[in-house]
Amino acid sequence: MDAMETPAGKQADPSRFDSRAEFGAHFRAVIARSQLRLQLFDPDFSVFPLGQADVEASLRAFLANGGSIELALHDAAHIERECPRFLRLLRDFSHRIACRATPPGLRQLTDSFCIGDDRHIVRRFHCDHMRGEVRFDDAAAVDISAERFAALWLESRPALAVSTTGL
Repeated sequence: MDAMETPAGKQADPSRFDSRAEFGAHFRAVIARSQLRLQLFDPDFSVFPLGQADVEASLRAFLANGGSIELALHDAAHIERECPRFLRLLRDFSHRIACRATPPGLRQLTDSFCIGDDRHIVRRFHCDHMRGEVRFDDAAAVDISAERFAALWLESRPALAVSTTGL
């Protein structure tokens, strides 16, 4: 039985983590388990391994198979400067990736998460710390973060859009 699987009817306890390596592994696991949609929020995505070749390959396969990505952030500078692989994905799959920047009134939000298919989540409790949890196949555990994501998505404006000059 997988570490997150439980007998029928029993809720799995979250798997806790407190290191960058564990966060990266759980983020990759959420991508691998997702087929339809990834929703990501982080103030700047500096901890997410968006610039790594294996993550690019996983996201490229996810997008090529019909998946979509919604990414919300406060500041896109790190992605623009340090994640050329993600920018290449954005160029190649602009019809499947939407990026939005939050308005100044939401810049106090400091959590960080990735939701996959409304069933999987890896979440850091605060963007300045690596402490967090991951849940798989647990829609109830995703609800609060999904509601927060929907609300901040509505308040945010397009960012990281592809232009005729590239980006």
